[in-house]
Amino acid sequence: MDDVLRKLEAVLEQRKSANADESYVSSLYTKGLDEILKKIGEESAEVIMASKDGNQDKIVHEVADLWFHTLVLLRHKDIEIDKIQQELSKRFGLSGLEEKANRNN
Repeated sequence: MDDVLRKLEAVLEQRKSANADESYVSSLYTKGLDEILKKIGEESAEVIMASKDGNQDKIVHEVADLWFHTLVLLRHKDIEIDKIQQELSKRFGLSGLEEKANRNN
């Protein structure tokens, strides 16, 4: 999976310089942060609805859409997926309660 995310990250970076009329991702970058956040909100709601319906294939599809748009946000903000992986690695082995307590400090 790591390979897929890295490949996708590279493609999303390339789309920054693509023509917005020819690339969906480029059009999102051109429209700006609010449009990207709107898409993340829509995809989050679709994950929730698919989960309530209980259809695993639909859940997988909608989570993939959510991850995709979240990766668009990360590239828009010039945040590499390695930063997210580092953050998750720091949390590995911590209980959720410990991690939450550490955020409040």
